[in-house]
Amino acid sequence: MVGWLDVARVATAVNVGLLLSFAYVWGRNHLEFRTRQTFGLLVFACCLLAANVLAFYYVGVQTALPPSAVRAVGALQFLQAVGLLALAWVTWN
Repeated sequence: MVGWLDVARVATAVNVGLLLSFAYVWGRNHLEFRTRQTFGLLVFACCLLAANVLAFYYVGVQTALPPSAVRAVGALQFLQAVGLLALAWVTWN
């Protein structure tokens, strides 16, 4: 159980860091280009960042979650981290 909770915590922290970097890049791009696409990417990053900060709070505070919930949250946060890493690779190249 502790293993999955640790996976969820680390993956959520990685997600928050990646989304902060996306918000920076896409915000800077929006200030330069002023397009709907860059604004949409910035809004996407901010909404997903808010969801991950909330998830980080709950994963960090809650220790009495059912084992199935811990596994599900850990798996979802890990999958999201993989997707955001792929997006980071595309964004930064």
